[in-house]
Amino acid sequence: MKLINYCIKYYYKILINLVLIIPCMMYPYISYSHKNIFEIVSKPDLKAKSYILIDYSSGLVLAEKNADIHHNPASLAKVMTSYVIEKAIKLGKIHRNDIITISKNAYYSGNLLFNRSSLMFLKYGERVSVKNLIKGIILQSGNDACVAMAEYISGNQDNFVNLMNFYSKKIGLTNTFFKNVHGLDELEQYTSARDMAILGIVLIRDFPQEYILYKEKEFTFNKIHQINRNLLLWDKFLNVDGIKTGHTNIAGYNLIVSAKKYNMRLLAVILGETSEKNRTLESKILLNWGFKNFKTINPLIKYKKFGSLPVFFGKNNSLSIGVNKNVYLTIIKSQEKNLQIVYFVNYNKIIAPIHKYQILGSINFMINNHILKSYPLISLQEVPRGNIFICIFDYIRLLLSNWLDQ
Repeated sequence: MKLINYCIKYYYKILINLVLIIPCMMYPYISYSHKNIFEIVSKPDLKAKSYILIDYSSGLVLAEKNADIHHNPASLAKVMTSYVIEKAIKLGKIHRNDIITISKNAYYSGNLLFNRSSLMFLKYGERVSVKNLIKGIILQSGNDACVAMAEYISGNQDNFVNLMNFYSKKIGLTNTFFKNVHGLDELEQYTSARDMAILGIVLIRDFPQEYILYKEKEFTFNKIHQINRNLLLWDKFLNVDGIKTGHTNIAGYNLIVSAKKYNMRLLAVILGETSEKNRTLESKILLNWGFKNFKTINPLIKYKKFGSLPVFFGKNNSLSIGVNKNVYLTIIKSQEKNLQIVYFVNYNKIIAPIHKYQILGSINFMINNHILKSYPLISLQEVPRGNIFICIFDYIRLLLSNWLDQ
């Protein structure tokens, strides 16, 4: 019996080695045109100093102007403040029902820094819940609420600002640096339209349930009723559900806004406009332009089979293939019919064993020879090596296949 097993293993190794010396040819790469297919759609002409329009799902930038120049964030900084707060809650450092005693630093009266700025109107010594302070930051843009939460989470504002800058780097903001927790003008504090769009995307992605709060239109605290300054929340045609306004004399009028329509979510950022009316109008123009001309599609689902490939020397003679993440593409509506899916396998013969989720090649999504996106092509199943009889049969198949290909 031992002799039989030895012979099987011996001949099995010989067959595998013979297969390995059979020339394996890489699939040829095709040279694609670099012409931007989106240039056929004329972009809106806006007067804002800086703006960007981006698709949430695909990350594709549809329109931009000076999107990387530094600009004072004003209250858009509160989006990062809110992000850090939600991180602290998620990590269990604080809870929404915690009660905070308001310090002198967060007391609006007599604080020159808060003079004529957006406030929740907190009073020294009063006790306020975390969930109400979060509403005060998001809906009332309360600078005092930012200070109260920063001190509660980090002990002081400087430590909290360090957290803001830590998360900025972690999520990939390359043109942003914070100096305070509320966004009031300060030297060396800056952001960019692109960074604010990225921050908005990450906020929605990481905290989808908490993000629901951003579409609320009003909040009353201490009998003071305030309206959300994002006027697009009242628009009857755009399904706007966030995110934040900002204004100082130096920054001008800023706005980061998100809207969802036709299963497509777009984010628009306007920086440095001259009036509240203009930032609202130009954001609306960007969003309407995006929804009118583009659509987001989801052609492939993560880990869902879309095809199969033959396997040699395996227990199975084929394997299911797919992708390791959901595929989202932003395309011009009129070009959907031109979409092509082309995949390449690294070698022209797939030899077992194959591991589950092993990268086998790549899959490209193309329109008019322009690659929109590329993803790894993966195996969705494990294929162990077959027995000696399978190996002999597949070896013969390989010889015939190579002979016919000549």
